[in-house]
Amino acid sequence: MKLYYGDYTISSLDICYIYTFLLKLLFCFIQEWAGHNRFTRVISNTPAAVGEAASVMSLGAAATEEDGELIAKLFGAIGKIWKADEKLFDAITRLSGSSPAYIYLVIEALADEGVAAVLPRELALGLASQTVTASMVSKGGKRPGPLKDDVASPGGTTIAGIHELEKGGFRGILMNAVVAAAKPSQEFSKR
Repeated sequence: MKLYYGDYTISSLDICYIYTFLLKLLFCFIQEWAGHNRFTRVISNTPAAVGEAASVMSLGAAATEEDGELIAKLFGAIGKIWKADEKLFDAITRLSGSSPAYIYLVIEALADEGVAAVLPRELALGLASQTVTASMVSKGGKRPGPLKDDVASPGGTTIAGIHELEKGGFRGILMNAVVAAAKPSQEFSKR
């Protein structure tokens, strides 16, 4: 994405730099204004809108365990929350913050193929959305690999589709997307 302002061109990478800078500046301003560093940093993602957030918190230097318990209750109401060290937040942002968009692309592609196969749009979208649910992983107690194997019967349609995905580098493409999402914040951190 590019924005144009007079003779200036502003890329989405520039916007990410500005956004990250403003967030860091705001955080420093709040600490200065409050006169202490009893803060907890939380990163969440857009599935919070439907109670399925993946949130991570890091307690500030002066934050107490009670602060952490309060934050866990608040963010637990909109999904799941984990605790992690602040230094992991760039990796958390690129995985959890950005990945919903990648999954939405997968859902959209699956639904579009359903429409191409003559399914009505709403049915195709409903099937694709429900099919991509993560509940089997988060609640089923199995890792993704064995779950995939449970669906892929020998010589069946699923293994044929998996073969095409692997030929196209599907896993590598997703992993590269997550890595690419880190570049804006890493570049800004160097400044």
